[in-house]
Amino acid sequence: MSDDAVLFDTRPDGIAVLTLNRPGTRNCLAKDVRDGLFTAWERFERDPALRVAILTGAGRTFCAGGDLKEMVATGMGVPPRDMFPVPYDTIELSKPTIAAVNGPAFAGGWMIAQACDLCVAASTATFAVTEVKVGRSSPWASPLIHMIPQRVMMEILLTGKPIDARRAYEIGLVNRIAEPEHLLDTALDLARDILAGAPLSVRAARETVMLATEMGRSAALQAARHASTHCYESADAQEGPRAFAEKRRPEWTGR
Repeated sequence: MSDDAVLFDTRPDGIAVLTLNRPGTRNCLAKDVRDGLFTAWERFERDPALRVAILTGAGRTFCAGGDLKEMVATGMGVPPRDMFPVPYDTIELSKPTIAAVNGPAFAGGWMIAQACDLCVAASTATFAVTEVKVGRSSPWASPLIHMIPQRVMMEILLTGKPIDARRAYEIGLVNRIAEPEHLLDTALDLARDILAGAPLSVRAARETVMLATEMGRSAALQAARHASTHCYESADAQEGPRAFAEKRRPEWTGR
């Protein structure tokens, strides 16, 4: 296995697979992993050939969270705003991301899985916001209110107790569950479903979901219409109906 803290696998189909590669420390978010993630996400965003990214972990753990030893050594109080590479927050991304959670995703591990657009979990995966167990806080968890019911979120944050993959699926945190040996294939299948769509349409669809999450109904409708204009005026918007009428697969150009 490579010494790189984060592995970056570029696939010819336009999918990038990012792997947290510190199984000996349960892929905790130590500085080398954080630096590796910042670099990997930036590489993904800048490469026009890559359209979907999958984030997973090496070994039996997805990510155990922040590096508690580092916190002790530095006497860390409030973490710096740009300390952790969180997709769509401290990392600017415009493309879809999928978390493929292969094992425990605790604290910061839950944070980065939550930040991805979609989540596939191994049947053996567990999730926990454990900050109350170590005297820390979890402000990053606030967007959970748009994903799961309030009472469920309250219990998860107040108790710090883990939930299993089935429960995570039931409450809407996880999109699909797979046996561990099929986890990556399941995530790749989901990514391919996204790749089948026109690139500009996928981008507009993602923006529509986020706008609807963050705005009221009327404002979201207006903003989503604006976000969709580029898609409607693209060559792909003509190619799609034409391919359907001609009973062939569309050839997307992303323009």
